[in-house]
Amino acid sequence: MQLPVLALLAMILGGAATALQGPTNARLASAVGSPVNAALVSFAVGTVALALVAVTLQARPDVQAMKALPAWAWLGGLYGCVFVVAAAWGVPKIGVALTITLMVAGQLALSLILDHFGVMGVPQQPISLTRIAGVLLVIGGVLLVRRG
Repeated sequence: MQLPVLALLAMILGGAATALQGPTNARLASAVGSPVNAALVSFAVGTVALALVAVTLQARPDVQAMKALPAWAWLGGLYGCVFVVAAAWGVPKIGVALTITLMVAGQLALSLILDHFGVMGVPQQPISLTRIAGVLLVIGGVLLVRRG
């Protein structure tokens, strides 16, 4: 199997896991009393799983490289917290499909801006009418899912 195919499959599986995360954490939120509590449990389980994988793979962080990171590079977990809490809150109110399509629309809209300006070291890719049309099609999809 070629590396690009593996990368595509990994992204598809990641997206599928994202769709599962909303209803899983929504159910957890109803049991533990809030989306914030559900996110806390979710991240604790994820932390244990990642620690086990890191130990198994003998993955050791490069401490010198970590010291050289800009402050924003440490915030990825906070973005994940926002995502998990929002999904746990949104799924019971508007359903999985609408929650995920709204999240994808938000991801794409911000992605266009990040790409255009090359923010956070990503390769700069100018906004084009084609790329804007792609995001508008997703937003149209959100509206169609909402009407469903």
